Amino acid sequence: MISLPVADPGTPDTRGPLRYLWWVARVQKWPMLVGISMAILWWLAQALVPAALGRAIDALAGSRTGDLVEWSAAILGLGAIQAVTGVLRHRFAVLTWLGAAYRTVQVTARQATRLGATLPKRLSTGEVVSVGNSDIAHIGNAMDILLRGTGALVAIGTVTVILLTTSPPLGLIVLIGVPLMAAAVGPLLRPLHKRQHAQRDLQGDLATRASDIVGGLRVLRGIGGEALFSARYREESQGVRRAGVRVASVESALEGAQILLPGVLIAAVTWLGAQFALDGRISPGQLVAFYAYAAFLIAPLRTVTEAADKLTKGHVAARRVCRILSLEPEIRDGTGTLPAEAVSDVLLDGESGVAVRPGRLTALVAAVPEEAAAITDRLGRYTPGEVTLGGVSLAELPVGEVRRHILVADNAARLFTGRLRDELDVRGTATDDDVRLALHAACADDIVEALPDGLDARVAEAGREFSGGQQQRLRLARALTADPDVLVLVEPTSAVDAHTEARIADRLGKARAGRTTLVCTTSPLVLDRADLVVFVEDGKVRAEGSHRELLDAEPGYSAVVTRGEG
Repeated sequence: MISLPVADPGTPDTRGPLRYLWWVARVQKWPMLVGISMAILWWLAQALVPAALGRAIDALAGSRTGDLVEWSAAILGLGAIQAVTGVLRHRFAVLTWLGAAYRTVQVTARQATRLGATLPKRLSTGEVVSVGNSDIAHIGNAMDILLRGTGALVAIGTVTVILLTTSPPLGLIVLIGVPLMAAAVGPLLRPLHKRQHAQRDLQGDLATRASDIVGGLRVLRGIGGEALFSARYREESQGVRRAGVRVASVESALEGAQILLPGVLIAAVTWLGAQFALDGRISPGQLVAFYAYAAFLIAPLRTVTEAADKLTKGHVAARRVCRILSLEPEIRDGTGTLPAEAVSDVLLDGESGVAVRPGRLTALVAAVPEEAAAITDRLGRYTPGEVTLGGVSLAELPVGEVRRHILVADNAARLFTGRLRDELDVRGTATDDDVRLALHAACADDIVEALPDGLDARVAEAGREFSGGQQQRLRLARALTADPDVLVLVEPTSAVDAHTEARIADRLGKARAGRTTLVCTTSPLVLDRADLVVFVEDGKVRAEGSHRELLDAEPGYSAVVTRGEG
C-alpha cells in the first residue's frame, strides 16, 4: 500500500506560481518520475495496438499463420502491459495528487502558525479557508495531469512516427495538425485564467462573509440584523454565481474544442487513409490501423487540451498560495537567549513605563481601552516595542521563547472543537488536579458539572454551546492551567455578573500567588484586590498605588473606574 510522507515538506519556492508548482513536483520527484514512466508505457501500449492489429490482418489476408499467431500474441502482451501499467499509473497519480494537495496544506498551515497575529491583519478568513476548500484540489489536479499529459504527448509522437513511416502524408497531417490544434485552444486560456482568478477572489470574500454571519449570528438575532446580512450574502452569492457562469462559458468553449478539433483531425486522417487504400498505396491492414489510430488519437489529444485547462487552474491556485506564503510576520525571531534569573525579574514596557513586578498581581487601568490593548500587545511581543524582561530586550529573543514565558490572554481568543479537557490543557502537561484548580479559580466549576461528560465533553465549533460569560470563564481557566511565568489578562471578567466577578477577583490572586500577573481591567472588584494598580493616560504611566489610594489622589483614575459617577 502506498503511503504519503509525513516529514517536513521543506521550504517552498514562492517567487511565482510556476516556481511553486515546480517545487511541488520536485519534492515528490520519484513518485512523479515513476508515474510518468507508467503513463508513458500505458499510452505506448495502446498506441502500438493498431499497428499490431494491422499486421495481424495483413497476415490473415496473406494466409501467414505463423505471423498471425505472433501478432495476436503481441496484441495480448500489449493488453497485459496496459492492465499492469494502467493500475500503477493510477496509483501513482493518486499519490502525486495527495502529495501536492497536502503538502500545500502543510506549508500553508506552517505559514499561518509562523505569521501568527499578522495573518488576520493581512488576509481575510475566507482567503485562507479557500486554500483548503478548492486550491489544493486544483494544484493536485495539475500534478495528476502532468503524468497523463506527458504520456499522451509521447503517444502522439509515437503515432506520428508510425504514420510518417507508413505514409508520409498521413504523418504530416498529424504532425502539423496537433500544433495547430494547440494553437487554436490557446486564445481561450487567457480569458479563462482571468475569469478564474476573479471568481476565486469573490469566493474568498463570500467565505469570509459566511464566517462572519455564522460567528455573529447570536448578535445579529439580538439586534434584528438577519435580514440585512442575509440580503448582503445573497447579493455576494449572486456575484459569485455570475462569475462562475462567465468561467463556465469559456470552459464550455474549451470542452467543445476538445471534441471538435481532434474530431476534425481524425476525420482528415481517416478520409485520406481510405483514399490511399482505394489507390492501393496502403494495405487493408494498414487502413484498419489508420482507422484505429484515428479513433485512438481522440484520447491523447483530449488529454492535452485537458492538461491546458487543469494547469491553468493550478496556476491560479498556486498564485493564491504564493500570496499567503510570501507574507512576512511583523515580528521577527531574535537570536539571543534569556537567562534563567531574568524570567523572575521585571517586565518593562519602555514606551509607556508600565512595569510588571515579579511575583505580584498588577492591575493596569487605561483612560482609553486602545492604550491598554497596545501595551499588552507590546508586552506579549505581538507588535514591536521597547520591552525588556529582566533587562533583556524581547526583540533579541526568538518568538517561541517569548511565548513560553509570557502568555497574553484576551477576549479574542477562541475555543476550538474537541474534548474540553484538551481545550483547557493545551500543552498536555497539566494533571486533573491542575485543571480543577484552574476551573475553581475561574469560577467555571459549574460549567463542567453541567456537562453530561464533564471534562470529556466535546466542545462544538467556537464553543457556541456556551454563553459569552461561560466562554470567558473557560478562557480564563485555560490561561491559568497553562501556568506561564508571566500572565497578562485583558478584561477577564467583562462578561460575567458582579457576584461571579467578585469570586474570581478573590480567587485569582491566590491561584497566581508567587507568579507574575498583569490584569488589564477597570473593574473596582478586581482592582481592589490587586497588589499594585498602574494608571495610564495618553500612553504614559500617570500614577501607581493601591486602588483606594488612586481613587483619592488621581481624579482621572477615579473618573475611569467609576465611569464618571464619582
